[in-house]
Amino acid sequence: MKFLLDVCVSSRSLTESLVTAGHEVISAIALDPRATDELLLEHALGNDLVLVTEDKDFGELIFVRDHEHGPIVRLVELTVAEQVKALDELLAQYAGELSGRAIVTITRGRIRIRHRAN
Repeated sequence: MKFLLDVCVSSRSLTESLVTAGHEVISAIALDPRATDELLLEHALGNDLVLVTEDKDFGELIFVRDHEHGPIVRLVELTVAEQVKALDELLAQYAGELSGRAIVTITRGRIRIRHRAN
């Protein structure tokens, strides 16, 4: 699977964990550290990447402005260690759900997956 990590979740630990598990990872820092959320959504969609973020502003783009998007994973108030564990759990249990317009919200002890209609 291929991931685009937003600046706010581009930790070395999360990147290394995903790469070690055989995934391709691109950091928004390497892409453009000042890229807008719209640009990140477009880049992820155009390159079949799962966008991982902590940023709740993507919700406005998706739900209010109906911006096109691919799968998005939002990590809510998790430490870096918890982010690593949460992504490991998500991929172990729900990797098949990370397609289309899936929106995943992960909090401590909970993974919520929504699929938006096209």
